[in-house]
Amino acid sequence: LSRKSGGPGVSPFQALAAAVSAQIGAGNLAGAAAAISAGGPGAVFWMWASAFFGMASAYAEALMAQKYNVRRRGQVVGGPAYYIQAAFPGLAGRCLAGVFALLMVFALGFIGAMVQANTIGESFGEAFGLPPLSAGLATAALCLPVFLGGMERMASFSAKLAPIMTGLYLLGAFFALASRRQLILPALQGILLGAFRPQALAGGLAGVTVKKAFRLGVSRGLFSNEAGMGSAPHAHALARADHPA
Repeated sequence: LSRKSGGPGVSPFQALAAAVSAQIGAGNLAGAAAAISAGGPGAVFWMWASAFFGMASAYAEALMAQKYNVRRRGQVVGGPAYYIQAAFPGLAGRCLAGVFALLMVFALGFIGAMVQANTIGESFGEAFGLPPLSAGLATAALCLPVFLGGMERMASFSAKLAPIMTGLYLLGAFFALASRRQLILPALQGILLGAFRPQALAGGLAGVTVKKAFRLGVSRGLFSNEAGMGSAPHAHALARADHPA
């Protein structure tokens, strides 16, 4: 399998953009807000922690997907189902890979897509009074031409859209911080207290425990960065890289 540019697959930047486009979005907006509302500000600390350690597993996933990708019928394919079989040869590996593939269809095709679609529908409903069904149909119509082009078209589209989306996300975050800069230190204090001593925070946070803040922070952190979930490696497996690392 040639990893040089011009062969089958996508460029490394396109693979990165395709993976990042799923990691920056509803998970970092609706997911983080839900974690804070249910687990208190301490959940933010555990989101940071899961993201920090998740970088290692995300890197390992991408490297393994790149190392164990294969070429079939003129196309490059790969992902956790392929490196699971490489790690566990024989029937056990094929069974584990099949179970993973089946669960991934439900996780990404139904659960993940439902959260994204619901967030879009509610956002347009709140902002513009648009019925959720209309917003969903419009989103599906806009996405259909991209999906029909396969992974290469999705990666090419993501390479154009992801930098713009990321830039707007960062600008919005910086604007929110700058406009509320007097609250940054109290917020940091609340995050640290909520992570280790939630009972020290009064008001509506009564009943929030360290266990609850930890559980919600880690689970929402996974939803935002997808580290360890096994979804991003499908994009990285297609990258035309000179070396898996």
